Amino acid sequence: MPLVLNEEQNMLKDAAKDFCTNNTPITQMRKLRDEKNENGYDTGTWQQMVELGWTGITIPEDFGGLGFGYMGMGVVMEECGRTLTCSPLFATAVVGSSAILHGGTDEQKGELLGQIAGGELLMALALEESPHHNPYGVAATAEKSGAGYKVTGSKKFVLDGHIANKLVVVARTSGAAGDRDGITLVLVDSDAAGVSVTRTIMADSRNAANIEFSGAEGVLLGEEGKGADVLDKVLDAARILLAAEMLGGAQECYERTVEYLKTREQFGVPIGSFQALKHRAAEMFCEIELSKSVVLEALSALDEDSDEVPELASLCKARLNDTYNLVSSEGVQMHGGIGMTDEYEIGFFMKRSRVCEHTFGNSAFHRDRYGVLQGY
Repeated sequence: MPLVLNEEQNMLKDAAKDFCTNNTPITQMRKLRDEKNENGYDTGTWQQMVELGWTGITIPEDFGGLGFGYMGMGVVMEECGRTLTCSPLFATAVVGSSAILHGGTDEQKGELLGQIAGGELLMALALEESPHHNPYGVAATAEKSGAGYKVTGSKKFVLDGHIANKLVVVARTSGAAGDRDGITLVLVDSDAAGVSVTRTIMADSRNAANIEFSGAEGVLLGEEGKGADVLDKVLDAARILLAAEMLGGAQECYERTVEYLKTREQFGVPIGSFQALKHRAAEMFCEIELSKSVVLEALSALDEDSDEVPELASLCKARLNDTYNLVSSEGVQMHGGIGMTDEYEIGFFMKRSRVCEHTFGNSAFHRDRYGVLQGY
């Protein structure tokens, strides 16, 4: 598989970079945070993203999307990561659309994917029930009720859960928490009776919510008891696209740090001339270059529907967890004490890296998963 972008993908990347630089700078995130914006994103900017077609990049043309593939979405997510863009793009156009594509009936795809592409529908995946990523550790239940299902249980850290119109709820129709079998996906309207949503303010200003379900009615997504088959594909796509966003953040953090090393003077010379800092900058550069290759390979595998997607998803997420952690930590440290202040933007990257690191699996989770997938 070629680990380079084609002409159209490069054009999309350039357009995304221009848009994010001019329309979603970190100052916008700071403003949304300081004003305690109830949505957590700017609705006008989101509408511009919709008009650019970003919400339909991974959706086939038959369902109203662009059919541009995951590589196309990857370059957009990368540029969003550079400016820490606040938007429902990841939760809706990556995670939500993947759930409908892999688990929905033809009727559900026809009805919902076009709404996602048109920006009319916001979605969220209600999965986690504990502080640590555990996709099969589901205790929430789903009971058959007429033509639908009633969901009972609680979900934590639901990305964009407080603004979503529909929730893909991972529940259990049989078995015990930890079992892969017996997991069922249920599509629940966020305003349905029995749904209680509480927004959480994250350290990195990313939107999330805790949600309680008390007999909330929804409809089946996929097959009863076999939801893990769909969930695995959705999570792997989410991990790879989140890694693409993290790559953008790591690159921006590195570039800002190098620029600071060139301008900050100590003992009458730029601190970038100190050999120890040169070595540390070189290490960051090498880790980022390795990360680029991993992300490109994983995105290509998604577009080709390769059997290697699960392994590459875990490899990709573990690599970017470590790289973003390293680069953001070094960035703050090399800026000195001022790097820890809210006045400097470099600290925002460290906060985002820590939240991303634990979203859909930290490095320990994915190293273990990779080993299991490899037969160890």
